[in-house]
Amino acid sequence: MAVRRSGEHMSDSAEDGAVRAGLHEVGRRVAQELRLAPEEPDAVVRPARLPNWRSALPVGALAMDSVALASLAIALSSHDGERARAATRVEVDPVRVQASFGSDRVLRVDGEAPTVWAPLSGFWRVADGWVRTHGNYPHHARRLVALLGLPPDADRDRFQTALRERSRFELEDGAAAGGALVLAVRTPHEWREHPQHPHIDGAPLVLLRDRDGAPPRPMRPRGARPLSGLRVLDLTRVIAGPVATRDLALAGADVLRVDSPRLPEPSWQHFDTGQGKRSTLLDLDVAAERQRLDDLLADADVVVHGYRPGALAKYGLDAGTLHERHPGIIVAQLSAWGTDGPWGRRRGFDSLVQAASGIAMRESRDGGETPGALPVQALDHSAGHFLAAAIATAVRRQRHDGGSYEVQISLAGVAHALLAARDAPDSASDDGAALPTVSVPVAADGAPASGVVECAPPVLAYPDAPADYPQAIHPWGTDRPVWAS
Repeated sequence: MAVRRSGEHMSDSAEDGAVRAGLHEVGRRVAQELRLAPEEPDAVVRPARLPNWRSALPVGALAMDSVALASLAIALSSHDGERARAATRVEVDPVRVQASFGSDRVLRVDGEAPTVWAPLSGFWRVADGWVRTHGNYPHHARRLVALLGLPPDADRDRFQTALRERSRFELEDGAAAGGALVLAVRTPHEWREHPQHPHIDGAPLVLLRDRDGAPPRPMRPRGARPLSGLRVLDLTRVIAGPVATRDLALAGADVLRVDSPRLPEPSWQHFDTGQGKRSTLLDLDVAAERQRLDDLLADADVVVHGYRPGALAKYGLDAGTLHERHPGIIVAQLSAWGTDGPWGRRRGFDSLVQAASGIAMRESRDGGETPGALPVQALDHSAGHFLAAAIATAVRRQRHDGGSYEVQISLAGVAHALLAARDAPDSASDDGAALPTVSVPVAADGAPASGVVECAPPVLAYPDAPADYPQAIHPWGTDRPVWAS
């Protein structure tokens, strides 16, 4: 039995069981929201150490909990549920978690490190404080310079000079109106006063709800891994959504990522999180390609959304429409700010949520003069693993009880939980020790290898989880829009 840390809060018997296992505060909350049986988290072993990070917040505990719950939920989704519960032991490796959550730092594509941040992404001084911008995608960078009335080729110096003349909230509002990504850096108090905050504070961190009426879906022929036979349509980008669907793929699911050919993805970004999946391109404004997506949906068990809430509703891809057309389907939505409230349909990324929620000021190293950041993009990675845990839990319930399921999680919700957590903050500092990596060949389906990716190894810790990626990684958009099995 794990020893409870001094000062750790326990509120009821269900939570007591989770404490005796290995979960920290945020993990205990998610386990309760997923309605896991009180004894199920006992399978999680509390680690002797956490990832080697320095932070004012308990980032290591959050990271370990998210991976542990994804691993546990996947193990429990096995078709032999009672046997899975009896045999499951989840012991997450903190060194692998450190590598995986900082995956962009260890990633090498044909020996070369990627350029992760574009020139116009980052913190910037403005007339009354700081803002954080995101311009990694070319269309977002174009909107940033347009917001300031600058030419498309404006450099960082001209960009900074123009920003200095504007206030942070003026820039934030103007960017939202023009589709650019600029967020005011706020203190935690300022965020608590924001009208979006009550919609985060009053919502579950992970929403899992079902609509009755759909019978259990018949299981397809299965392989050895827990989610073999499951078909997942992946409509996500960047980090959190692809992390979730990578978890599902490594657990045996047939994951097909679908992107628009009009929104290219940087190749390194796909190589960072695309292991185990296939990737195809469909333009949903072309009738034949939209029909191809409908054909895929007819046989899908799970749809995972990572676009701005409501962005895909015009294509009938919202949860309500999908549940009506495909009873028994699981629809998972990842968002930046939640789906309700004045910011419910705004764009956002991990770095922007850190800025707006007060995390950047909590992470300041100079008393609040300059904003800081979490040691890794922990909101993204942990949200992805919690999302995978919720999807796997929905799969287990659908197979047993039937129903159509909806899952929701937001980066702002994870930020809120992290800021409120009472676990001890991370106190280690990076000792420069080498982190583990694995080499994965790059190859289109059926083609010889055309390159190699060195990346962080898998982190899932369910029994017999793969320690390596068993297949070549497919380049972005190179697969046919069909299910593999």
